[in-house]
Amino acid sequence: MSQYPELSGKVAIVTGAGRPGGLGSAIAQRLAQEGAKVVVADLDTVQEMQAVVQEIIDHGGQAMALPCNMLNGSAVEKLVADTQAAYGGVDILINNAGVGYLMKPIVEMSLDEWDTVLGVNLRGMFAATQAVAKRFMAQGRGGRIVNIASQAAKSGFPHASAYCASKHGVLGLTRVAAIELAEHQVTVNAVCPNHVTTGLGAWQNEYFSKLLGKSVEQYLADMRARIPLGRAGLTSDTANACAFLCSDQAQYITGEAMNVSGGEEMH
Repeated sequence: MSQYPELSGKVAIVTGAGRPGGLGSAIAQRLAQEGAKVVVADLDTVQEMQAVVQEIIDHGGQAMALPCNMLNGSAVEKLVADTQAAYGGVDILINNAGVGYLMKPIVEMSLDEWDTVLGVNLRGMFAATQAVAKRFMAQGRGGRIVNIASQAAKSGFPHASAYCASKHGVLGLTRVAAIELAEHQVTVNAVCPNHVTTGLGAWQNEYFSKLLGKSVEQYLADMRARIPLGRAGLTSDTANACAFLCSDQAQYITGEAMNVSGGEEMH
């Protein structure tokens, strides 16, 4: 049963959604459960993208896959244009695409690595926001933009200078876009999850447990111990927050950075 029936028939683009078991695919599936027509966008990983789309279809949803390199502004514009052509418009953008695996001390990180992280996590998000905002204005029926930030948008972590800088930047972009697009009845919000053990999350578990001289099991046990609700995040936690922010129940919420962290992050 749909929790937000007003999302039925809405058209949603979810970037970085082409990995089964990933955060983006969970968000795409959640919106499809509400009846939204979902565009699964990611790098040209056609087989994985199609697996996400097929899972949505198998559960009675509507979805299609469109490859997109977020570092290419023309490709981002084409993503929006192709969505318009296929589904007749765009109502929702979930900016989820990101790079979270380039972790090094500041003195060891190359400028090219820095540029890759900032390029995808912030420049790509700006490009998608700009392209979709133009479509929202032309349509004249409002819209929803949800940016997937991170606990790293509010706190610093060792070896994550580029990642933290990019995610802090996401919050600045979110707030400016919320102000500028409000007159067009477009809300722009960010979701800030703490650790989620997706494929990327598993890599981060290995990296940081080794950095701290712990086993992965001990690292995860220590993580659970410092989270008031006693567990790491699930992809469904963030997906549920996105569905809410896209619904009519959140129509008076904009410019916010919602923590979805089990109480680990409270500011």
